[in-house]
Amino acid sequence: MTVNLPQLRAFLAVVDTGGFGAAAAELGMSQSAVSHAVASLERELAAPLLIRTTPARTTALGERVLPHARIALSAARTVAEIAADAAETMTGTVRLAATPTVCQGLVPGLLRHWGEDQPLITVRVFEGDSAEISAWLDTGTADAAVLIDPPPGPGIQLAEDGYRAVLPRDHPLAGEPLVDIRDLEDDEFLISPNGCEARIRTIHDRAGLRFTPTHRVRDLATLISMVQAGIGVTVLSEVSRSLIPADLVLLPLAPRTSRRLVLTGPQGRPWHPAVRTLAESAAGHLARSASRSPDAEAVPDSGVSPPTRSTAPRCTRAGRTSPRPGPLRSS
Repeated sequence: MTVNLPQLRAFLAVVDTGGFGAAAAELGMSQSAVSHAVASLERELAAPLLIRTTPARTTALGERVLPHARIALSAARTVAEIAADAAETMTGTVRLAATPTVCQGLVPGLLRHWGEDQPLITVRVFEGDSAEISAWLDTGTADAAVLIDPPPGPGIQLAEDGYRAVLPRDHPLAGEPLVDIRDLEDDEFLISPNGCEARIRTIHDRAGLRFTPTHRVRDLATLISMVQAGIGVTVLSEVSRSLIPADLVLLPLAPRTSRRLVLTGPQGRPWHPAVRTLAESAAGHLARSASRSPDAEAVPDSGVSPPTRSTAPRCTRAGRTSPRPGPLRSS
């Protein structure tokens, strides 16, 4: 049996983009070449890997092969990047996963910094909920992720992200410097049922309140529109500030609760060398920003070595993959 990297690359591209045509565009190949590579892989394995529907789906065998194909390609990329790192010409593509609010509120600044600091590294951003991005990191679908409150380990803490009350500007409490969750007890409460719900429930528990949301809304844009319409109030994290329209206010909330946003690579295997380069670059950027701001908090321990050279990525729009960009979702 002879299985090669181009075959695995074509197979993964079809899975990640959802079709042969999109995979061809992603790889810069003809559609027939992608089809031939996948068919030859299936002949080697003596069984089909894909169900050729729209979008393409994996067979039971394809699902079992998928994580090993990702690991094989990741290992091959790592070998190339190690050689590039040794020559001090770090290049390559890093697949970065993050939740929707982090993608909107935090990632653009990182991309801008990396684009200036590491222009030979391309970063492709994939958006998912907390459970999805952790799974993508574990399976090798993503090379790096911004995780929320991960267990202790290597990584860069990008922010201590506090929770805020989101109110219409004509709300009686909109002019207050701080809002106590108890003062919102008579308001209709809106919530997005995801990883943040547990923290918001904790805020209510600490205040001695029952957590009884009136509406559960998955889509963040819908949630914000409902607050704009005066249907109720909600709680979002500080990183959501850039998403809040002018007719709403985002106010500090008591009891105070926050979450850690940490840039990290996989826990169970070596990091892609370019991920380490980006992490070192981010650590240096945070340190410089803190030194310029006398009121800034100390930069947290990064867990990686400080930057060794000042030279981080171009951002390309993520293709449709297992991490499929979906509707805007809160996190």
